[in-house]
Amino acid sequence: MGLLRVLDPADLVDVPFTYAEVGATRDAELPAGYDHVERSVVVGSGPEAFQRAVAAVFDWRMQRGVRLRVRATGPASEPGTVVVLTAGLPRPGYDIPCRVVWAQATGDERGFAYGTLPGHPESGEEAFVVRLEPGGDVVFTLRVFARLASPLARLGGPVSTLVQRLATARYLTAVRQATEG
Repeated sequence: MGLLRVLDPADLVDVPFTYAEVGATRDAELPAGYDHVERSVVVGSGPEAFQRAVAAVFDWRMQRGVRLRVRATGPASEPGTVVVLTAGLPRPGYDIPCRVVWAQATGDERGFAYGTLPGHPESGEEAFVVRLEPGGDVVFTLRVFARLASPLARLGGPVSTLVQRLATARYLTAVRQATEG
């Protein structure tokens, strides 16, 4: 999987996750043994900004904002949806397979998490949540627990970690821009 190969998301529907703590981005404490990232930022104010931020999260706009190509078996709002993100050029790109673990599509807090599948350079989970606060602030939260998994990612070491941190910053920017209309 990965380099020079194009994965079909439909072929990964029943493939097991690459980590045991499936769904743990919903827990108060992220699991030990992983690098953790938790960032929350106010991205707007009011119900309209909330709706725009939610749309950005559920239509894969964050991933596209990091210049990843997105191929999915369904919407991000549906647990079980497989998504293959591709970095780089179409054929020599690197496929990054994930599956939606949980989703919350109603209420004042909406979002989803996906977990890594075999071929992903990391092992773990990412959650993307938008919350409308009682005072009207729209808060976007990104929660991640992950560790380097593929030989290529481990070879890259600190560079691989830096790429993940840059992607996180771009995710936050993409949601903020979406709320501005």
